[in-house]
Amino acid sequence: MTTVVGHFPEGKWDARYLNPSVPHNSNYYMKCQMGGILSCGLTHMAVTPLDVVKCNMQVNPAKYTGLMSGLKTVMKEEGLGAAGLLKGWLPSLIGYSMQGFCKFGFYEYFKDLYMNLAGEDISAAYTGMIWLAGSASAEFIADVALCPMEMVKVKIQTSPQNTFPTRLGAAITAMRADPSSKFPLGSVVPLWSRQIPYTMAKFYFFEMVVNAFYTYVLTEPKHTYSKNTQLGVTFASGYIAGIICAIVSHPADTLVSLAGKESNKGKGFGQIASEMGTYNLFTKGLGVRILMIGTLTGLQWYDRFKTSTT
Repeated sequence: MTTVVGHFPEGKWDARYLNPSVPHNSNYYMKCQMGGILSCGLTHMAVTPLDVVKCNMQVNPAKYTGLMSGLKTVMKEEGLGAAGLLKGWLPSLIGYSMQGFCKFGFYEYFKDLYMNLAGEDISAAYTGMIWLAGSASAEFIADVALCPMEMVKVKIQTSPQNTFPTRLGAAITAMRADPSSKFPLGSVVPLWSRQIPYTMAKFYFFEMVVNAFYTYVLTEPKHTYSKNTQLGVTFASGYIAGIICAIVSHPADTLVSLAGKESNKGKGFGQIASEMGTYNLFTKGLGVRILMIGTLTGLQWYDRFKTSTT
């Protein structure tokens, strides 16, 4: 068992001070929250075209059969702008910024909290379990913040042209006026089902892959490598983790998309899943989502933000 020796201000072991040069104080958690806003909000907004096609492949697989054909169909029928291939960009930016703020800040907080509750020896023996518990706890909170904008985004992106507002304010007003939409927290349970396994896989495998890089590939201490090298490791580790968590969370993601479909109004998630079928639930839009989530996770620069500001 390997333990890390740090400088502990109160004279006893404390997970917040394992790295004396970067203490996990309120300033550190704030940087993680700000990094989460930038990483999640901007990256999800950037892949809006992929998200539009992916959601429509899940909701209308007969019409949207693949990524390239889906892109062409949306561009031909609805154009390139905010009412077409970029529809839903604003709720994506707002919702995932709020999610990122909670996810990355609370992950670091809960990770330190659980390590201190467990103590030095148990923390060293069960590091992976603490990563999983911290990420699940953070995502539980983050999804409540995300849910309203995610519901609006999905409804905008999957509604046939001219049947639902594409502007954020009008879309929120329409959903509030429709009790069957269950706005603003009607999709929080499937969001938990999608995002908690996703985030657990994301953080766990990200940490595992990073550790593997610095154990088997780059064998010198991490701080001896340049910032660019560290950022390269971050991107590669994030992309690999993203592929895994896209596969793990895809069925729940399909349900979230289908919940916004007009013909599914008033149906329970169990009924929607049954009608969709197990194979389609696990596979429709999966290739696009792997591309989207792998890219997202690789580009999410919360660790880059911490690397460049601590």
